[in-house]
Amino acid sequence: MKIMVAMSGGVDSTMTAKTLQEAGHEIVGCYMMLHDKPGYHEENIRKVKKVGDFLGINVHILDLRERFNEFVYNPFVNEYKAGKTPNPCALCNKFIKLGALLDFAKEQGCDKLATGHYVQVIDGFISVAVDPSKDQSYFLAQVPKALLNDVIFPLGDKYKTDIKALAAQVPVLEEFATQAESSEICFVEKTYVDVLNKHYNTDMPGNVVDKNGKIIGSHQGYMHYTIGKRRGFEVHGAHEPHFVLRINADKNEIVVGTKDDLKEKIVKLESVNMFIDDDEFDGEVKIRYRSPKIDAKIKVDKAENTAVITLSDAAYGVAKGQLCVVYRGDRVIASGFIV
Repeated sequence: MKIMVAMSGGVDSTMTAKTLQEAGHEIVGCYMMLHDKPGYHEENIRKVKKVGDFLGINVHILDLRERFNEFVYNPFVNEYKAGKTPNPCALCNKFIKLGALLDFAKEQGCDKLATGHYVQVIDGFISVAVDPSKDQSYFLAQVPKALLNDVIFPLGDKYKTDIKALAAQVPVLEEFATQAESSEICFVEKTYVDVLNKHYNTDMPGNVVDKNGKIIGSHQGYMHYTIGKRRGFEVHGAHEPHFVLRINADKNEIVVGTKDDLKEKIVKLESVNMFIDDDEFDGEVKIRYRSPKIDAKIKVDKAENTAVITLSDAAYGVAKGQLCVVYRGDRVIASGFIV
């Protein structure tokens, strides 16, 4: 089988290519240029070419910066401007890694596209990886079900510690085993505010208000805050912690309240991606990547591509723009962005 491997210069994609080649497949690599972070691509391309030489495979360099800007970077910036909390990795997996790159793989005559994601596909469903500390099923939950026939994830049944240990045994690959983990958002160097500052003035002092709209303090500029944040703003005469409940971008104000005020039991979604045909069903919901699963009832409007989720227990810090993923056991059965 001819397989294209998405290669980043990291240990996961490197060992994905090596594992598949050792299994007898014809491998070609592809490195994607997605953004213009200084010095980023030069070092990664050096590593990718080193792996290509070691394995004796051809490695393509694919410039997807224009498409990445359209589907990932610009929405990231615009969502923060609108007072939301975006999830760029979910969009990148849908439109770039398993979108544009998959199209390129097919153009090159490949049977499959492989990536170094820690996730499994079982019976046509995205499923949780064997290594729970590295599981990326959440970030892949927006990928259309039909595309799962065209992709493979060789690391889904493996542990990251084992992958690094295997790489360390190969002298040529030793640097891959010991290099630092890459950040979750590839184009963010330190904080998301640094990215926003290239486009907007984020330092715009404004009012902090309570649930009733009463001015009770001040803040540095609404783009510095996300739902649930409890520092970086001033509340006059406060005797208990206050948390960001909502962001009113048009007024440059943040609404704050107590931790109890953060509780939400109804969550509405848009851009719903389904892996089952039901309109109403039960599942376990994650409202953020690191949040615990909560039992819930889900009602989907397929015509509008929306859903309403009723949580069995209230969740804290439900943020507009974040991805909400519905599981049934270890399987992803639906996802959508919080509105």
